[in-house]
Amino acid sequence: MLTQVYHCGFQPFKQRLVPWVKCTAVSRSHRVQTSAIRHVRSWSNIPFITVPLSRAHGKSFAHRSELKHAKRIVVKLGSAVVTRGDECGLALGRLASIVEQVSVLQNQGREMMLVTSGAVAFGRQRLRHEILLSQSVRQALHSGQNQLKEMAIPVLEARACAAAGQSGLMALYEAMFTQYSICAAQILVTNLDFHDEQKRRNLNGTLHELLRMNIVPIINTNDAVVPPAEPNSDLQGVNVISVKDNDSLAARLAVEMKTDLLIVLSDVEGLFDSPPGSDDAKLIDIFYPGDQQSVTFGTKSRVGMGGMEAKVKAALWALQGGTSVVIANGTHPKVSGHVITDIVEGKKVGTFFSEVKPAGPTVEQQGEMARSGGRMLATLEPEQRAEIIHHLADLLTDQRDEILLANKKDMEEAEGRLAAPLLKRLSLSTSKLNSLAIGLRQIASSSQDSVGRVLRRTRIAKNLELEQVTVPIGVLLVIFESRPDCLPQVAALAIASGNGLLLKGGKEAAHSNRILHLLTQEALSIHGVKEAVQLVNTREEVEDLCRLDKMIDLIIPRGSSQLVRDIQKAAKGIPVMGHSEGICHMYVDSEASVDKVTRLVRDSKCEYPAACNALETLLIHRDLLRTPLFDQIIDMLRVEQVKIHAGPKFASYLTFSPSEVKSLRTEYGDLELCIEVVDNVQEAIDHIHKYGSSHTDVIVTENEKTAEFFLQHVDSACVFWNASTRFSDGYRFGLGAEVGISTSRIHARGPVGLEGLLTTKWLLRGQDHVVSDFSEHGSLKFLHENLPIPQRNTN
Repeated sequence: MLTQVYHCGFQPFKQRLVPWVKCTAVSRSHRVQTSAIRHVRSWSNIPFITVPLSRAHGKSFAHRSELKHAKRIVVKLGSAVVTRGDECGLALGRLASIVEQVSVLQNQGREMMLVTSGAVAFGRQRLRHEILLSQSVRQALHSGQNQLKEMAIPVLEARACAAAGQSGLMALYEAMFTQYSICAAQILVTNLDFHDEQKRRNLNGTLHELLRMNIVPIINTNDAVVPPAEPNSDLQGVNVISVKDNDSLAARLAVEMKTDLLIVLSDVEGLFDSPPGSDDAKLIDIFYPGDQQSVTFGTKSRVGMGGMEAKVKAALWALQGGTSVVIANGTHPKVSGHVITDIVEGKKVGTFFSEVKPAGPTVEQQGEMARSGGRMLATLEPEQRAEIIHHLADLLTDQRDEILLANKKDMEEAEGRLAAPLLKRLSLSTSKLNSLAIGLRQIASSSQDSVGRVLRRTRIAKNLELEQVTVPIGVLLVIFESRPDCLPQVAALAIASGNGLLLKGGKEAAHSNRILHLLTQEALSIHGVKEAVQLVNTREEVEDLCRLDKMIDLIIPRGSSQLVRDIQKAAKGIPVMGHSEGICHMYVDSEASVDKVTRLVRDSKCEYPAACNALETLLIHRDLLRTPLFDQIIDMLRVEQVKIHAGPKFASYLTFSPSEVKSLRTEYGDLELCIEVVDNVQEAIDHIHKYGSSHTDVIVTENEKTAEFFLQHVDSACVFWNASTRFSDGYRFGLGAEVGISTSRIHARGPVGLEGLLTTKWLLRGQDHVVSDFSEHGSLKFLHENLPIPQRNTN
C-alpha cells in the first residue's frame, strides 16, 4: 500500500511558511526495507566501511585520511557537471554515475544531501523544443509549402527556463535513486529563506526529518522567483552569507546542518595556483585560509553563475564554520565514475581545504627538493659522492646505540601486531649494522666510474663526434615495509648514481627510519646536497604517491608480493621495477651429489624463509624416489619443521601423502615447501616456466651437460648450478647492496645495484653542421667510425 505523496507548504504546528518540499511516493514496506538495509547492509556487493561515522561537529577534518569518518555529506553539482556541452539538456550518463555513488554512500549509513543545478538547462531544452514545434506548425499553415523557412529561436529568460525544468529534473533524480531503493525529496529555497529566523528553523527541521527517514534531500535555489544577486553582500562573517548561487547555498546549508564534508564538483580538477591551462599551472592539493592572496583566478565556467573565486570564498566560509571541503572535477570521464567515493575514502582528488598546515613540507615539495638535490648530486665529482657514502657507513657504526634504541621502540610497539617473519625483518642488530657499513663501502668503491661514463664514441663526420654516456634516472620512489636496513642501502645506491630519492617506509619502522634518514642527511650535508634524499612522513597513501608522474621517474617497491602488486596496479605513467612474487625452484637431477643436496635445500628454504629468494618448490627426478637421497631430504625437512605440500604427481606415488598443494604457483614465505616429481630436466624447465615467477631457479647435478642445458633454457632473472637460491642478492653478488630484485625484461633484471639506477644520454659535438650538407648533392659524407673509449682514473 502506498503512502500519499505530500507537498508541504505549511507545518501544521508552527503555522509559518517553509521552503517548498516534495517527496516521492514510496511504499511502507519499501521504507521498512530501506531502514533494515541501513542496519544489516549485507544484501548487496556495495563495499561497506568499517570505521565509525559519528563525530563531534565544530572542527573540520585536518587530513584527507580522516574524511572516511564523515557522517553527513553535502555534494554540490555545478552547472557544468549537470549539463551537456551544448548547454541544452542534461548529461544523463554523468548524473547516473553521481547518483550511484551517492547511493553507495547513503547505503553505508551516511546522510547524503545534494545541491544541484540543471533546472535552467533542462527547462531551456524543453522550451526550445516547444518553440520549434510551434513555429514549424505555424509556418506550415501560412506558407503552404513543405520546405520551412529558417526559424529563429528567441532568447529564453532564465527564470522561465527554471520553472519549466524543475519538475523534470526532479523526476529524473527520483527515477535514478529508485534503482537503489532510495527515496529523494526536493527542496527549493531562496536567499530570503535564510534571513527569516523562523524559516531557517523550519528548513533545518525539514532537512533533519528527511535525513532521519533515510531520504536524500535534493536542494536547489528557486531560480523561477529568485531576485538578482546583491553585490558585495557575500561572506560578511560566519553567520552571514548571501545565497546568490549554488556554491554559496551549499556552503550555507553545510554550516546550518553541521555537515562533516562538502564536496563541490565542477569542470576543473580543483584549485590551481594560476589559471588552468597556463604553462605553469599546478594543482593545489591542500588549500589553507590565507593562501588565496597568492592565487590568480580565471574566468568562470561556461555555464552557471559562479566561478572558481566564488567556490573558494564559499569553501572558506564553510571551513570556518566547521565543515571540511573538497573541490574536484565531476566531468572528466576517467574519474567522474568514482570521484565522490574516492574523496570520501581519503584519496588525493581535487583540492582539500584544511585549517591545519603540516609541520613539514608536502610530498610535492619533497619531490621538487629531491629533483633539484639529485641534479646537484649528479654534478659532484665521483670522489665526493663516494665520500658521502663512506661518511654514512661510519655513522652507522658510530651511532649504533642510538639506532638500536630507536629500533627497540619499533620492536616493542610491533610486538603482537606483526607476524614473526615481519618482526625478523624489522629487527636491527650490531651485526646487521656492521654488514650494512661493509656493503656501503663496497658501493662507494664501485661508484667511482658510474655517472658520466662513456659507453660509446662515434665519429659521425669530420669534426662531428657523438658520445653515449651514463646519467641518473632522475627521482626514485622506494616504498618498503618492515625493513629499516633498506633505507641506508637504497640511499647509498641513489647517492652513488646521482639520483634524487623519495623514501616511504612502513609505520611499523617509524623510529628506526627517522634516525637512519637523519644520519643520511647528515652525510649528504658535507657537500651541500642534504635535500637529495627525502623521507615521506606525511599521511600520503601509497596509491596517491604512485600518481605523482610529473615528479617521480621510477618506483621501486620493497615488501610483500601484495604490496608490489598493489603498486603495479596503482602506478599511472610511472615505471615500476620489481617482482610481485618470488616463487623459486630447485631441480634435483638424477645425477645430483648426495653430499650437496641436503645442504643446498636446507640453506635455500630454512636460512631465511621470509625472503623473496627462499626456495618454494622442490622438483625431484622420478628416479630418486624411495632412495636414501630422497629419505635424507625428507628427514632434514622434518628436523627443520618444514611443512610439506605434495604436488599432484608426487601425491600419486604415495599411499599416505602430505596435504596436496592447493596451487603450484604459491609463495609461502614461511617454513612450508611444495615437492613435485618430474621425469627429466626438460619437464623441470617446463614446470618452472609454467608455475615460476622468473625470479631464481636452481639445478643440482654433477652432469655438466645437463647443467648447461638448464642454465641456457630457464628464462629467469637468476639461474644457478649447485648453489643456494639465497645467493640471489645484491650484496652477495658484489654490488654492495640492491634496491630490489627485478623480474622485468627491460632495463634491469635480477638484483638491481648501481648500474640498474642509471640510464644514458647522447652528446653530440659539432662545428656548424647541418643535415642538408649530408644530402645526395651535399658536401659531406657520413663516416660512422667507432672511436676508442677513454679510460677514467678510478684511483
